[in-house]
Amino acid sequence: MNENIKDKVVVITGASSGLGEAAARLLSAQGATVVLAARRIELLQELAHELNGGGGKAIAVETDVTDREQVKHLVNAAVEKYGRIDVMINNAGMMLLSPLEALKVDEWDNMIDINIKGVLYGIAAALPHMKKQKAGHIINVSSVAGHNVMPLGAVYCATKFAVRALSEGLRMEVKPYNLRTTIISPGAIDTELPSHISDEETAAGVQKLYEGHAIPADSFARAVVFAMTQPDDVDINEILFRPTSQES
Repeated sequence: MNENIKDKVVVITGASSGLGEAAARLLSAQGATVVLAARRIELLQELAHELNGGGGKAIAVETDVTDREQVKHLVNAAVEKYGRIDVMINNAGMMLLSPLEALKVDEWDNMIDINIKGVLYGIAAALPHMKKQKAGHIINVSSVAGHNVMPLGAVYCATKFAVRALSEGLRMEVKPYNLRTTIISPGAIDTELPSHISDEETAAGVQKLYEGHAIPADSFARAVVFAMTQPDDVDINEILFRPTSQES
């Protein structure tokens, strides 16, 4: 077990699959207490049961990150049960790619609500506790798309650029409270994200990219561990990584 992770209380949104699930598994294996959040409570409960059965500590809290009160309840539940929150991983996200001219406005709204507001609500819920503790680490998940705008991804890219901007502002503001902040920007990772794309032509192109390049979700989990396990006086502010074979 990693002593920098052992017994840390880690809240993870979007933990029912993909990046969040992978992070939960690796952190639990290294001794962290994980508080799992997502809308799909059955999957969360199955994961929590598995982790607890393996000697870990995990609870599942049904959470829709677009609802501020639910996110506040999530963090408060962690603090009430375990006495503190050490790490907040704002991972829940949606990638709904399409041409702007397709006018999928409902999908734009959905991405803004999950990818931007969901992160803000996570920060709002965790920050008061971390300020009081004078300790904590907020990890926000952006994307390679938060660095490079791509065709068919204007709104998605905008939300991931926003995550980076919010995170950098947060970094500068929380120095008096001894808090650390990290942005993790993955490239093509083997998750459910491409399956949510409703534009058929776009979905086919993205699927081809992922089939040729996507790497396992535990690559993200290892990035989380790297950021968390640095000495207290080291703040890893941003990690950008791609599959070795991914060009853009």
